[in-house]
Amino acid sequence: MIQAGGLSGISRAETSSRTATEPLVGLVATRPLGVLDELGVPYQVAASAGSWASVTADDPDRSLTWFVGSSGETAQGWTAGPIRIWGQVAPEAEVAELVGTLPGRWTRQSAVLDRSGNVRSAMWRSDRGSTILPFDPDELIANLRAERYRLDGAQRRSLTAAARRAYYAARPLMPRPIQIALRRGFSRVQARTEFPRWPSEPTLHDLIGLVRQAVADAAGRPVPYIESWPKGRSWALVLTHDVETGVGRDAIDGLRAVERTAGYRSSWNLVPERYRVDDLLVARLKAAGCEVGVHGLRHDGRDMASLRTLESRLPEIRRWAARWGAQGYRSPATHRVWAWMPKLGFDYDSSYPDSDPYEPMAGGCCSWLPFFNEQMVELPITLPQDHTVFVILRRDESLWREKAELLRGRGGMALIITHPDYMLRADRLRAYARLLAHFEDDATAWKALPSEVSDWWRRRAATSLWPIDGRWRAVGPAADEISIAFTQPGR
Repeated sequence: MIQAGGLSGISRAETSSRTATEPLVGLVATRPLGVLDELGVPYQVAASAGSWASVTADDPDRSLTWFVGSSGETAQGWTAGPIRIWGQVAPEAEVAELVGTLPGRWTRQSAVLDRSGNVRSAMWRSDRGSTILPFDPDELIANLRAERYRLDGAQRRSLTAAARRAYYAARPLMPRPIQIALRRGFSRVQARTEFPRWPSEPTLHDLIGLVRQAVADAAGRPVPYIESWPKGRSWALVLTHDVETGVGRDAIDGLRAVERTAGYRSSWNLVPERYRVDDLLVARLKAAGCEVGVHGLRHDGRDMASLRTLESRLPEIRRWAARWGAQGYRSPATHRVWAWMPKLGFDYDSSYPDSDPYEPMAGGCCSWLPFFNEQMVELPITLPQDHTVFVILRRDESLWREKAELLRGRGGMALIITHPDYMLRADRLRAYARLLAHFEDDATAWKALPSEVSDWWRRRAATSLWPIDGRWRAVGPAADEISIAFTQPGR
């Protein structure tokens, strides 16, 4: 089975049992289901072919069935209740044909509507606790993470890339007030972005919750899974900084002092070939319990301009990473290409927002939990950037706090970027201090470094649940740290 990092993002109220003594349940699926693998749900695979896959437990009349065929239509932003769909959807006639072969009385639970409001398919439920999904949850999740919803035409992609290159070529020639005025004006257009919604897009996690509940209903008894965070913690708060210029480098101590006063540690992403980075600075940050990452090679907007450019720069990027002992990378201006990120060779990347319409490369992976891109752990940026908060939207730290509270309620990761380059004013430092003070005494928060989160995600993914002596037990490198929770059947 796939082991690729957790997905749950479910509020604590949805889990009614936290012990490992629930009755054992034996789930069998006709093909792997990545959602279950990432949650650590134990099941077996008894492979079979066809356009539909299913998972059952003791009662063969109860199942979760999902579409894995190639005869469907490609949904582009269709809706199924609160869930937005990018991927293959089984035609309504094919779903109806399947319903006629399964036991029980079936009712349409949620219609799948295209962008014009036309019914194209539906999710169905039976009186026996079975569910039919006319799409493949794994495909939908993969498309969201990789931002494939953005790829709706080669011409549009080309124009977007050309506009981004033109902006970064012209930016050094623009007076700063003109840059800001242009960004503020454009922000009104960006704020009207239909998807992903801002400041949070719940589609991916709502989909995971839907699958998890459908599996428990099919089992007819509580289904165990591995919670997202180490035992005793229900969410994570991660502080990171991008140091863009020599001015920012010289302002590190002021921003670091705010964190030190509140008892926090953080990551500092430095640019090796834009300004001088003294080895003593790196050593001093590490001695203070912080970590150092690489923020591109020159911060000129060209690292991801083409695969050839990236590959030509990688040897120097990797050399600086080795010199600094850096495990993480963040692309300047969060430029990113899904297929290229693993080529960086870092333990983790943090270049994807969960949802951000205000950056030059708008969009997001729709996840407020870490996940894997091949062997690289991706740590999404889930709080608005300081420049957006203070300069573009002219807000205060309440925007950060509101999003962090939402993530705390959903068991997510609140990962923030602040730039010492933009945090020079005393009022901004005070706002940052108020944010840190708000969560300073929160014992449920895991206040971790990015490298610690990445390491945890790998160990969690390598840990499994096994029925031993009549109860569920964790086996693997995080066995002593995980919490086992259960999804209760709804009917």
